[in-house]
Amino acid sequence: MQQVNTLIETYLSKYFYVPLIHWTDIVEIIIIAFLVYHILLWIKNTRAWVLLKGVFVIGIFLLAAVFFNMNTILWIVTNLFSIAAIAIVVVLQPELRTALEELGRKNLLSSILTYNVSRPDNLRFSDRTVNEIVKASIEMGKVKTGALIVIQNEQPLGEYERTGIDVDGIVSSQLLINIFEHNTPLHDGAVIVKQDRITAATCYLPLSDNMELSKELGTRHRAGVGISEVTDSMTVIVSEETGKISVAYMGRLERGVDAERLRERLRSIQNKPLEEKKRKLWKGRSRNEE
Repeated sequence: MQQVNTLIETYLSKYFYVPLIHWTDIVEIIIIAFLVYHILLWIKNTRAWVLLKGVFVIGIFLLAAVFFNMNTILWIVTNLFSIAAIAIVVVLQPELRTALEELGRKNLLSSILTYNVSRPDNLRFSDRTVNEIVKASIEMGKVKTGALIVIQNEQPLGEYERTGIDVDGIVSSQLLINIFEHNTPLHDGAVIVKQDRITAATCYLPLSDNMELSKELGTRHRAGVGISEVTDSMTVIVSEETGKISVAYMGRLERGVDAERLRERLRSIQNKPLEEKKRKLWKGRSRNEE
């Protein structure tokens, strides 16, 4: 009987061993969790989020290479790993610098104790915002007031917001028209719209070097196409020469759109919940049946 008890104790200690946990271990877990959370939050709000997706895809291929013993690929990856790490730091240098500056300015105690649950970042803009942008674009087109409005999609535009002046105002046609009015301090540059707010004005955007664009297009149109080439944002452009409205998305420029087409293009990136789309579709069918 004693031998049986000894065997049971040996088995339990081998497979069900529970280590002793000290208070320092708990503090260490909390610190690591806090750092990992803020690193992931920083990655999500910068271009590093897109880069992380690419790294994840490469990681899947590497796992496949390990599984199928692709020695040549593994040898190349092993020798290029250090170079790739340096390249990532160089590519993300502006974001890393900004993150360190924010870390120096941030009150760590308040960031731990406070948590904002007002609205998740992945929510898109409302129908009201769509209508206000369309209304402002049509009104500015009538009087040939040039405008450049960038609507954020999934990828963050923080690095371009920092080139302008903070506004943080609710999107309205009156505010957009006032910003782009001639001889006003904020009319030069682009306006960035995130969710239902204008976050910044007079922002500088990268110019497109696409040779297929018409030579008659000016800097405003090339900037609108340029930002659509490097991000998934949509840009509404009002020509100062002709008053025509254009939409730039995914590196393509659609010129001469009317109010209904502009509203349709904006709603295409609105990403409404599926249930809301079904409800609107059902209402439309009900009207047709009547």
